[in-house]
Amino acid sequence: MIRNPVLKGFNPDPSLVRVGGDYYIATSTFEWFPGIQIHHSRDLVHWRLVGRPLRRPSQLDLRGVPDSCGVWAPCLTHKDGLFYLVYSIVLRYGRTTVSGVNGLALRDFHNFLVTSPSVEGDWSDPVRLNSSGFDPSLFHDDDGRSYLLNMLWDHRPDQQHFGGIVLQEYSLAGRSLIGERRLIYAGTDLGFTEGPHLLKHDGWYYLIVAEGGTGWDHAVTMARSRHIEGPYETCPTGPILTSRGYPESALQRAGHGDLIQARDGSWLIAYLCGRPLPGRRHCVMGRETAIQPMRWRADGWMETLDGECAPAPEAESPEAEIGVAPPKAVRADFDAADLPAEFQWLRSPQPERLFSLTQRPGFLRLYGRESLGSYFEQALVARRQQDFCVSVSTMLDYSPRNFQQSAGLVFYYNARKYHYCYVTWDVRYGRHLRLTSAVPDTQGAETLSTIYPLADGPVEISASVEYERLRFGFRQSADDGWTWFGAALDMCQLSDEAGSQDLPNFTGTFVGMACQDMSGDGLAADFDWFCYQETGPVDLP
Repeated sequence: MIRNPVLKGFNPDPSLVRVGGDYYIATSTFEWFPGIQIHHSRDLVHWRLVGRPLRRPSQLDLRGVPDSCGVWAPCLTHKDGLFYLVYSIVLRYGRTTVSGVNGLALRDFHNFLVTSPSVEGDWSDPVRLNSSGFDPSLFHDDDGRSYLLNMLWDHRPDQQHFGGIVLQEYSLAGRSLIGERRLIYAGTDLGFTEGPHLLKHDGWYYLIVAEGGTGWDHAVTMARSRHIEGPYETCPTGPILTSRGYPESALQRAGHGDLIQARDGSWLIAYLCGRPLPGRRHCVMGRETAIQPMRWRADGWMETLDGECAPAPEAESPEAEIGVAPPKAVRADFDAADLPAEFQWLRSPQPERLFSLTQRPGFLRLYGRESLGSYFEQALVARRQQDFCVSVSTMLDYSPRNFQQSAGLVFYYNARKYHYCYVTWDVRYGRHLRLTSAVPDTQGAETLSTIYPLADGPVEISASVEYERLRFGFRQSADDGWTWFGAALDMCQLSDEAGSQDLPNFTGTFVGMACQDMSGDGLAADFDWFCYQETGPVDLP
């Protein structure tokens, strides 16, 4: 049984491909490094992270890239023994476009292609394709020709900035675009036409696009043509998948879909969705990935199995379930030389400047770098929050010498939205523990008043999340009782929906370890272990 979302936590913009009996999903990573996540499954139920292709400095450097920019909307395809991966690098986003017509809208993005014979191997250095818009997609036709599609960005005032879908032939041999681009689809009145994918079925070219924006009106729209360059007619019954009109669904914001044929000849759609907090319209975990079967109607259009065009929290898989779910990573002891697979960091292709697993064996050492508001060089190593109720803890060995040095446990959405429990020093309290929150409703960071002086030695920091409530606590010995900060922090502030919607909010909450040294000395903090555990609701003092 497929239980959605199949990829929990921040995993948006899925691209799904099947190679024999193997299924792969590529998802966006935005400012997080390494770039792009690829998961693998053979039964569509259990998924394993098998690679992040963009990891070398020659492939990706996101230092200076603003929040929610970076690597967008990968498309993963396979042809003649080679995997092709196209994606956008967004360098500047500016303000969001609420109505589709919002004055001059200057954005900077470039589209690239990398290849590899194996998703788990080394990928090539990027080939630059174009810069005319974002969300590129590669389609391999049955006549041997290949084509690149992307949405067209129109920056001009008084124009629909989402200018439709363009298509241009791509030469696999020449590794370049050839011919002229053609506008093949303008979209529907839903607007925000993006995320194109193309497939061929029964002599028709079917174009799949995302529309309605990536919020509550998000949808998957289908159009078709007998000729690859169009004209394309839109499905007359509306979107083939959407959460709009289904406010009771556990899966909201459904859209940005990709269709494939399973081994048994049936069809599947992968799409992004969001799980809002119960009773709230806030998706703390960001946009996640879901999968469900689809079917062809007699008139040649596609629909969900029940004909309702709604996302399915559960669905039968066309593949036999293999084994049981792999155990969730609960505790990372940092005993190996490589970072555990669930962790990422921000922007930099030089992780050796941010952390080490060998300088003090058995510990993750973070080198104090810039502030949590930096777009350049942060020492922050974190994993996705994947559950509504979680318990997180870490053991920190750290001796700051001045007020500009700090390290601790952080729930981080972006540089403007985080909750941070950290050890620092100042002349009044010496070494101590305190909380800081950056929330959209205040200017900058709001420092909470409770401060706890610390004795010498390591400190264990813990956090408990129960839906929208976050509590931090600490102890300095396993024999000590926990001391809990009294204030419950609001996790809704760490969601896509929090704060100004004029700014991009496209990622999701991570939880992890951070270290800052704004004096420039680079003082290090050592973390002995990190524990993440899904829980039910808990009672704290």
